[in-house]
Amino acid sequence: MSRRLRTAASAVLIALSCLLVPFGALAAWVTYGLADTGRYVTTMGPLASDPAVQGQIADTVGSGILRHVDGGPAHGALGPFVHDAVRSFTRTEAFRTAWDTANRAAHDAVLRSLREGDGRPVIVDLAPVTARLKEELAADNVPFAHRIPVRHTQVALLPPGELARLQKGYGVLEVAGFWLPAGTVALAAAGIAVAACRRRAVVATALGTAVGGALLALAVAVGRRLTLADLPAEVSEPAAGAVYDALTATLRTTAWLLFGTGLAVALAVTLTARWAAARRDRPPNRPPNRPPGRPPLRPTESAAPAPDPAPPPWRARA
Repeated sequence: MSRRLRTAASAVLIALSCLLVPFGALAAWVTYGLADTGRYVTTMGPLASDPAVQGQIADTVGSGILRHVDGGPAHGALGPFVHDAVRSFTRTEAFRTAWDTANRAAHDAVLRSLREGDGRPVIVDLAPVTARLKEELAADNVPFAHRIPVRHTQVALLPPGELARLQKGYGVLEVAGFWLPAGTVALAAAGIAVAACRRRAVVATALGTAVGGALLALAVAVGRRLTLADLPAEVSEPAAGAVYDALTATLRTTAWLLFGTGLAVALAVTLTARWAAARRDRPPNRPPNRPPGRPPLRPTESAAPAPDPAPPPWRARA
């Protein structure tokens, strides 16, 4: 293979690998991050102590309870007590336990629907939370607390229409989560292997990886802005932002890791090549105490000074 053909093939392979960097990272994040129930619950756990999330849950659950309370004086009297009770409940250890349990159940339900494809909507029942709040209000002697109905309030996490679209995308991501990052690494290795100048190929691959990481970080930032701009009126923007930041924390870390590692490798290879070139161009060291231009000693010559010649005979007789 000629040098020009090897350079062209290397450029194509490296360009494809760098183009797939952000997509491979995104697919791996969805497959091994979001789709893992244990990691999802661990990621969402700290949000139980976030004030914005607590306020959103208190408003949602409190309004849901009051909608099922019969009209009349009970409704007006219970309103402030219910909201205060829900806010107090979100600061307890029992709420954090219920938060983890609810997230695990919801995540399992979503995954089961995406993988089995039964077509039924994914719902969450809020009746256990309502029952716990009713017990606390009754224990505090809140008026009309015994009239709070404990009903199976079901919240749809994934409606049937949206579920059908997500099933197709999830099937593709499950396959791409492994093969896309593996293909990216294989293309980069092949591009470096066939390159006529492997040093330049490594630098190009590292810089392309850094650009891919920067594009991934930009996509995460743009996605956050678009998500918060399209929220329903009843959803708090700080709470939604906290959830988005928690879910994408690993993806942001991966993006900046790709960016920093790519720049570091490119800089290290460039500096190493310049240092090696400087050493090759440096003139050889000359022997000490030997003026320039003088020919080197022959093997039979000695560096010791020659002895003084003997005086002529006539001068010796005199």
